[in-house]
Amino acid sequence: MRQNLKQDGSNLESLLENALHVSTEYLDSVDTRPPATAFSQKEMLTLPEDGLASARTLGLFLERYGRDIPSSNGPRFWGLVTGGTTPAALMGDWLTSVYDLNLSHAANSVAPNIEMEAIHMLRQLFGLPENFSGTFVSGATMSNFSGLAMAREWVGRQFGKNISQEGLHVIPQIKVLSSEAHSSSLKALAMLGIGRENMKIIPKLSGNREAMDVSALRTALLELSGEPCIVIANAGTVNTVDFDDLQSISALKSGFKFWLHMDAAFGGFASCSPKYRHLLNGMQDADSITIDAHKWLNVPYDSAMIFTRHRDLQISVFQNSGAYLGEIAEPVDFIHLSPENSRRMRALPAWFSLTAYGRAGYQDIMERNCLMAQKLGERINASGAFCLLAPVRMNVVCFTLNGDINAERVKTFLMRLRDDGRVFMTPTTYNGVPAIRAAFSNWRTEEKDLEIAWQAMAECL
Repeated sequence: MRQNLKQDGSNLESLLENALHVSTEYLDSVDTRPPATAFSQKEMLTLPEDGLASARTLGLFLERYGRDIPSSNGPRFWGLVTGGTTPAALMGDWLTSVYDLNLSHAANSVAPNIEMEAIHMLRQLFGLPENFSGTFVSGATMSNFSGLAMAREWVGRQFGKNISQEGLHVIPQIKVLSSEAHSSSLKALAMLGIGRENMKIIPKLSGNREAMDVSALRTALLELSGEPCIVIANAGTVNTVDFDDLQSISALKSGFKFWLHMDAAFGGFASCSPKYRHLLNGMQDADSITIDAHKWLNVPYDSAMIFTRHRDLQISVFQNSGAYLGEIAEPVDFIHLSPENSRRMRALPAWFSLTAYGRAGYQDIMERNCLMAQKLGERINASGAFCLLAPVRMNVVCFTLNGDINAERVKTFLMRLRDDGRVFMTPTTYNGVPAIRAAFSNWRTEEKDLEIAWQAMAECL
């Protein structure tokens, strides 16, 4: 064993204490660090011959990068839909790395119980019946991929074919119907060989809505003359958090053959609140559901879940046939349930956070975020500088600048806001209008953050 590695092994406790000091120093500064910063290319280091050992490597990291890392897990990162990491989830994530288990198999340790128990608690949080099984994956994109892979298999079965074994060429082109599908679903269709162009866009409801017109969906299903297809429904669109009428869409399954995949990446957390829970009526009739954990569950990247009522199809798609991996048995190894063979124990941060804060804790985070979004919307509505483009339904505010609205002006404003360092938001387009999104999904965000952000918005115009 070379000296650097041997020395680090002997000094592990002091090295971890150094890492703890850096970590707590960073976390103590989350409120004052900029949420985002401009990218600047650095000259690449040359790979050292002997290495620096860990202590000097930590010093080099801080010198080159660590002191400039922004606080995208802080209270005023309002871009995309990004949660933070709760204290309990951070504990769980550290232990995940300490244990460094490859959670592919369910029979070789006690650890698989953690994922099964976390899924059990998540089913309760989301109000899903016991006939839904769940599996952790790396994010909403891979969750949508997994749900649509099962949907592809289901369509094949309607033609008496096994797509996993025979390939897509043995059936007609698969049709996919959706109104405001997230771009990750289109990416999944590309990866699955279904193709982006095979998604038919269903008209939306009138009246400043992003939700699907269910009567138009019914017409599109009639035009397929009984041919099986896939319907992707939205439980929370990214621009305005609009919800499709999930109950009415589900009711169509009695007369038409389609797999209902529901993208509830962050909108699924409406189940936490009596005020918003009704928006998910009908969710229990979906065939597969995407929910993202590193959004409103506030656990570290990368973490999401795929829920389904069709574990047999899930196994058909994702089973791994390597002889050394053993046969499929109960409990089913995770290697047969998700795209990854090797997978870290990403359920542990979720288990810690769910256990530490419970249903009431997540109701508080969700409702507090929605209240902050409502208050920002009210300020924008009363402002002469900004213009609200859609109702604030939950936790996202979609707005633009007053006056001459163009993409360059919006981009310039957002760059000023980012470089100011007090709040970060991302651009979008809504009904053809260059726009801005402010998405609230962090457990730390409070009213004082709204005051800081509003002042920055006014000063960066």
